[in-house]
Amino acid sequence: MERLLNVIMTIGSRRRIDRAKLFSVIPDYASAVSEQAAERMFERDKAAILELGLPLSTERDVIDENTVYYRIDTATSGAVLDLSTEEYTVLLAASRAWDAAAAGGAARRVRSKLLSLGHDADPDLLRRTPRGAIESLPVLSPLLDAVVAGRSVRFTYRGTHGAPAERRVEPWVVGVHDGHWYVYGWDRDRSAPRLFRASRIESFPAEGSAAQQARPEDTELSDVLGRMLDSDDRAAATLRAAPFKALSLRDRAGASLEAEQLTLPSLPRPAARRLLLADVRWVELLEPAAWREELEQVLETIAGLHEGEADLTELERAADRPVPRIRLTPQSGDHLSRMISAASYVMSRGEADLAELAEALDISEKQLVTDLEVLFVCGDMGAGWEDLIEAEWEHGTVRVRNAEPLRRALTLSAVEITALLAGLAALEPVAGETEKIVASSREKLLAGMHGTAEGQAPVPTRAEIAEAISTDEMAARTADRAEAVLAAVHSALHAPLHTGDGTDASRLTIRYSSADRPGTSVRRIRPLRIETDGARSYLVADCELAGAQRVFRLDRIVELPAEGTEMSRADGDAGAVLAGRVDGEVWLRLGPAGHWIAESFGAASLRDGEDDTTYARLDSPLLAPLVDAVLESAGAAQVLAPHALRDTIVTVARDAVARHTR
Repeated sequence: MERLLNVIMTIGSRRRIDRAKLFSVIPDYASAVSEQAAERMFERDKAAILELGLPLSTERDVIDENTVYYRIDTATSGAVLDLSTEEYTVLLAASRAWDAAAAGGAARRVRSKLLSLGHDADPDLLRRTPRGAIESLPVLSPLLDAVVAGRSVRFTYRGTHGAPAERRVEPWVVGVHDGHWYVYGWDRDRSAPRLFRASRIESFPAEGSAAQQARPEDTELSDVLGRMLDSDDRAAATLRAAPFKALSLRDRAGASLEAEQLTLPSLPRPAARRLLLADVRWVELLEPAAWREELEQVLETIAGLHEGEADLTELERAADRPVPRIRLTPQSGDHLSRMISAASYVMSRGEADLAELAEALDISEKQLVTDLEVLFVCGDMGAGWEDLIEAEWEHGTVRVRNAEPLRRALTLSAVEITALLAGLAALEPVAGETEKIVASSREKLLAGMHGTAEGQAPVPTRAEIAEAISTDEMAARTADRAEAVLAAVHSALHAPLHTGDGTDASRLTIRYSSADRPGTSVRRIRPLRIETDGARSYLVADCELAGAQRVFRLDRIVELPAEGTEMSRADGDAGAVLAGRVDGEVWLRLGPAGHWIAESFGAASLRDGEDDTTYARLDSPLLAPLVDAVLESAGAAQVLAPHALRDTIVTVARDAVARHTR
């Protein structure tokens, strides 16, 4: 890494430098065991410099064509993106949607590269922009690389059936659906298209040969997933629903929040059954009659599975599944990108606070000091020790001097662009009044990335990137009420605590439909921030009714009552209250169709049983979502312990059966 930084400083500090001079002043080249070894070393370094986004150019002497010169082209190294403060802030927030430590690669580089642009973020807008993470996995960067480069990959995959096996795939789409990443492409071993859930990939994808199968046009991830639940048996189901409940079903039906009867659009029977089971605590299926009878039978089966004591014999015999170890070691390019960005950031400001810079780079202060120590011993190797980089960090203030070649913005690669697009898509459902800024940031991100330095892989067109990443579910808006709620929340986040007329515009009155109890509550809150977690967005707020800070799922804020509406707690009379978390461990027996529950709830440990059965341990999961997930699995999931949770599922299932037999 020090060698690469010295190469950049030595080339960048002068108008140009010939190859012979460069090889004589860079110690690692000069001490190489042979000229061929030095050549190979330099070729790797050139590729790394281009990958960083620095415009390295090569030219031959007009008189002696055997003399090769290198320079970093300052004419093309100006502002990479012409961004407003608001657009830069939104892109910075998009980069923070990734957990860079877990995802690695592009996610790690893109955040530091944004800092090299030299912009200042709007702290107020950053406060109002959602904080959180889309599912961040170390396998994503090589998969996105493969899509953009048109290459195959090889990885170990554990499907819903059987033991893990090696798969050779030509990825067509890497995208997000309901907060989870999927890969869709051509499976070479099966000679057919296949869908893979990224969290089930158990090895770091290795790059293979060039793709051979043409990618279909208009490949949409939502269509692929929809076909998995397709059936010739289709109908427009009619159901009765409790007011302000079954919100996702109401959105599909286009029904009002208080409508007692709604009709879903025509759906395949398996898809409709899954949707209805997920909300069965609040609904009764009226038509078709055959579907109603099937739903009753499924609920009866679920209740039967949970009656009495569970047989734990198979659980005790099952073998613990080893935790996959996927490498997370940062690449040298990731580290060097961060150091160059830190130097550029400090030089553009004159100085920077050590703690603030470490936070901006998402590293510890100790790591930042280590980076500065490396900068301190690097520089222009052709000019002597006087031209080494000067780096200071005493008393918590960072200063960097004599490093002008590093004072330039680093361009974004195609994969890094794709990572930012995924982050923007994660922000979109809760963009509210910043929706136009998100849209313009996306346009500039795409439009400004078509010029690349010599030797660098071309950035794909807007259409190609749209095909490379599918984020339809993340960006979808479910109902008009979301617009009004978001506008009010953003306005409250932006408002001062007190105004001249004595009113408090930072407070809101909301009607909230909780997932864990019947009815709704009316609360007066002061919004603090929005957080995202996969496909879900949450509002953290001070709640007067609770007298404490509470978290509200944004899509469950169903109404903004008039000011002065009296606060009240949930007023429903019927149905079980499933509040809070399950106390202690929960053990589940999962068939192939129920394996998704272990992933969605972040199972603490897994065991492999016979007949493709998985046993999953969850630590203190939320009660209501877990009960709904067990019902949604239609018998593919069985709670083994604790016994009280089994009883709860029997009660909920029997209540639903009673509604469908009257």
